[in-house]
Amino acid sequence: MPILYSFKRCPYAMRARMALYLSKTIVELREVSLRNKPQSLLEISPKATVPVLLLDDGSIIDESIEIIDWCIENKKDMFKDTLNKDQELFAEDVIKLFDEKFKFHLDRYKYATRYENVDAASHRDACLDILRTLDKKINNTKWFFSNNVNKIDISVLPFIRQFRITDPLWFDANQGIPNIQIWLENFLQSKLLNVVMVNFDLWEPNNPIKLFPTNL
Repeated sequence: MPILYSFKRCPYAMRARMALYLSKTIVELREVSLRNKPQSLLEISPKATVPVLLLDDGSIIDESIEIIDWCIENKKDMFKDTLNKDQELFAEDVIKLFDEKFKFHLDRYKYATRYENVDAASHRDACLDILRTLDKKINNTKWFFSNNVNKIDISVLPFIRQFRITDPLWFDANQGIPNIQIWLENFLQSKLLNVVMVNFDLWEPNNPIKLFPTNL
């Protein structure tokens, strides 16, 4: 059985858990503390960031997008909708934008005290500019492209969720992103999020095995 090292609130780990759930891949879930990482995690992934997926054959995947792609490859009907080429390219560009730029500004907005000479408001505004551009591209549907979840949804929404959590009252006001706000609210109310945010005790070597997803 594959083993997933995870941390509940980490957006990257959320991505991986959503992909595993949608692909109906059962794993042993090991919830870890990022302040006290277990030796078994350090041994298989020196950078020791989550998520880390240890496969049956000993292979290790320690990037969240690569875990998503592994799930898609092993369960080709994981998503109900097949995107056309333009949609696929657009989705990949948006995911890259969030991984490289949005997350950079999000960290300096949400965790401004961790950085020197950082203006949190300017980084908040940089995130908002990205969201305003993306807002114009969202279809009038539950998820980004349609009423069915797809890769862009599980890859991007965890970061928008974190952005909102930093100042919910500000985010929920009129920021010129009505479609983003609806998209995020659909995610926050979804069964998908409810499943992946289930509580697990911190993993210890002698604890009983905890399986994820728990409702398959």
